[in-house]
Amino acid sequence: MMDIPSSTPRFELVTLGRACIDLNAVEYNRPMEETMTFSKYVGGSPANIAIGAARLGLTTGFIGKIADDQHGRFIRSYMEHAGVDAAHFVVDTEGHKTGLAFTEIKSPEECSILMYRDDVADLYLRPEEIEESYIRDAGLLLISGTALAQSPSREAAVQAIQYARRHGVKIAFELDYRPYTWTSPAETSVYYSLVAAQCDIVIGTRDEYDVMENRSHGSNEQTISTLFASGASLVVIKHGVEGSYAYTNTGETYRGHAYKTKVLKTFGAGDSYAAAFLYATIRGKDIGTALQYGSAAASIVVSKHSSSDAMPTVDEIETLIAQQPVIPS
Repeated sequence: MMDIPSSTPRFELVTLGRACIDLNAVEYNRPMEETMTFSKYVGGSPANIAIGAARLGLTTGFIGKIADDQHGRFIRSYMEHAGVDAAHFVVDTEGHKTGLAFTEIKSPEECSILMYRDDVADLYLRPEEIEESYIRDAGLLLISGTALAQSPSREAAVQAIQYARRHGVKIAFELDYRPYTWTSPAETSVYYSLVAAQCDIVIGTRDEYDVMENRSHGSNEQTISTLFASGASLVVIKHGVEGSYAYTNTGETYRGHAYKTKVLKTFGAGDSYAAAFLYATIRGKDIGTALQYGSAAASIVVSKHSSSDAMPTVDEIETLIAQQPVIPS
């Protein structure tokens, strides 16, 4: 359970990082070379998490830079209508464009993403564009790993972290590793490790933690030992269909199981998991229940065409938990 601040924050959650456009293939079981139609959605891990959290009922804000173009205006409008505060969307004035992600759905086991991430607006968010009072008014700040991939975005993320620590705001780090935005695994390891050491909650897959630690086949015990020594209070490590684990710095271990579903595509699971897990902890639910919420939300999103549009409500999550069996370990 997360400590409740002495005064009620203006925003229960503020996320920082990328907001882009997802163009998801409408034609299933077909390679992208032959796909002719796509549907447009808002994408990007921190944007999706903000949308998912708002749909669950959290007061939610977003910090990020969007292009001064049609896609940028679509992102802002969509997120506002989803209930996300848009007061700190920064509009790029230097001609950078919106990132695009084309998805291919050949089968549930064969999904791929073709990313256009060169010179995109979200990576040009600058430290001086982070407003301290916006961070101060948050209960929890979430940083996404892709914001650390390039300057000046990485310095903007660090600035936000410094403001959060100054004002006693809890910080969560969603690893969100995308190799195509980094120059090398060693570079990723350096910045991920530096930021993780400043955070209260760290969430990622086992593979993402291996990247952070710059090792192959690391263990959960090694990971939590390092992060707890740095000051983290809660570490979540996801193992796909094998479920997920949450570890506390006071020695508790919790296991969350995956839920059975008819999988359409694999992307979007991590964002919905983070939104629902954080929602449950912010609202004072125990960590075991938070793991159930995260797993159920991920199960719902992978069964649907989009990520942002598919973010579930509390009723949908609780209905799935009540009615559907988990995948046994």
